[in-house]
Amino acid sequence: MKTIILEKIKLTEKVVRQIEADNVLVFVTDRAISKKDIKMEVEVLFNVKVEKVRTHTLKNKKLAHVKLKAEYPAVDVATKLGAM
Repeated sequence: MKTIILEKIKLTEKVVRQIEADNVLVFVTDRAISKKDIKMEVEVLFNVKVEKVRTHTLKNKKLAHVKLKAEYPAVDVATKLGAM
């Protein structure tokens, strides 16, 4: 059985600025998920290439800041998800 790694996309004013300016998407995940798993999941689900994944823990969840390569706009992915 395949587990769901990305629980939801986080949307705040700061995150929207990151999407537009830095080409970064922010996802909420489980604390036990590794950066490598997050990278693979984003690349497969959204058909993009990931440049870098940064994470930090907030309470009982992990926030994953996923920077996409320049040729894949994060705005397009966010629009497909209905976030923008």
